[in-house]
Amino acid sequence: MARGSRLTRLDAFSKTVEDARVRTTSGGIVTMVSVIVVIFLVVGEFRDYRRIVVQPELVVDKGRGEQLPINLNITFPHLPCNLVTLDVMDVSGEQQTGVTHGIHLTRLSKFPESQPISTTQVDLHADTAEHLDPTYCGQCYGAPGPKEKNGCCNTCEDVREAYATNGWAFGAGEGVEQCEREHYGEHLAEMREEGCNVAGHLAVNKVIGNFHIAPGKSFSTPQMHVHDLQQYFNSPKEHTFTHIIHSMSFGPELPLDTSVESHALQAHNPLDDTRQDTKERSYNFMYFIKVVSTSFLPLGVELGQPGAIETHQYSVTSHKRSLSGGQDSEHPDTMHARGGIPGVFFSYDISPMKVINRETRQKSFVSFLTGVCAVIGGTLTVAAAIDRGVYEGGLRVRKLHQG
Repeated sequence: MARGSRLTRLDAFSKTVEDARVRTTSGGIVTMVSVIVVIFLVVGEFRDYRRIVVQPELVVDKGRGEQLPINLNITFPHLPCNLVTLDVMDVSGEQQTGVTHGIHLTRLSKFPESQPISTTQVDLHADTAEHLDPTYCGQCYGAPGPKEKNGCCNTCEDVREAYATNGWAFGAGEGVEQCEREHYGEHLAEMREEGCNVAGHLAVNKVIGNFHIAPGKSFSTPQMHVHDLQQYFNSPKEHTFTHIIHSMSFGPELPLDTSVESHALQAHNPLDDTRQDTKERSYNFMYFIKVVSTSFLPLGVELGQPGAIETHQYSVTSHKRSLSGGQDSEHPDTMHARGGIPGVFFSYDISPMKVINRETRQKSFVSFLTGVCAVIGGTLTVAAAIDRGVYEGGLRVRKLHQG
């Protein structure tokens, strides 16, 4: 009993007997309002606890020997697919010419309709003669023939390859027996008014390099990389490199999660939906891209664990010029050099830094409980003060009326 008495003296929550309590209508109203306020604030605390934010970190990129995936979707409304050539090269000396693996060329109807005609390019050499004498050996018209065919050029493609190997322009195959037999020129005329959509993906070394889309078959010499531009410039149709970049990304895309507050996470690619127009054949578009490795770590996932997303983001600046040189039409003080290859060029550089976007909770569970206690205690304290003031004010008003 004595022990209970000692604990009783420590009670900070003294009670009043039921008969000493006074209940008022104003107190009931204050209580109801207090409960509503407490519920509203506790719900806000819970939503704040459940909210996910993205914390960006900047570290040195230690990845080595990686491949850089490039995803692209570009439309050329005034350039047929037979003139489209995609090449890749980098500072390591690796070159990919006439890339077709992973790239799909879709023929488009005449501008402005630009509707898909076929998902495959016209086979310019489909009409090969199968009835030729087995001992037939076609001439290569001055170019060295392929060794694997004993120096014979039996098809139009063989002659084209022989010319490309020698660095000679080929044209539309006029006067070449093999090309006339395969109706090569007729196939070119068939596609003359069409456009082309280039879509797919590339895998390149993660070093400084460039990829470009230019007209004509490409070939490299020890001194330079060139394209056979004869078909492009000699065509009766005024081909140009007006283009629309529907999408351009490096690596897999980041998730578009509406619960994430950071707009930096939303992987909007700066070249998406970009359109560039020109009326000149000899025109060059250049995009200079800075690629930054980016990791996205969902809640509870660390680097290297399943669920971590490795991708890349980039910034870009662009430049365009007429290959005829001279004064820039938009900037009179700028002079352009003469010469070059018409086309669309993408030069990319790799940043040595890496961005890590990490999902985290804004509040811990302990902070949530602390906030709830603060909300309840603070609301009830303020409500008690308001109720006391209203009650005492009412007593004084009644005393004044009675007096």
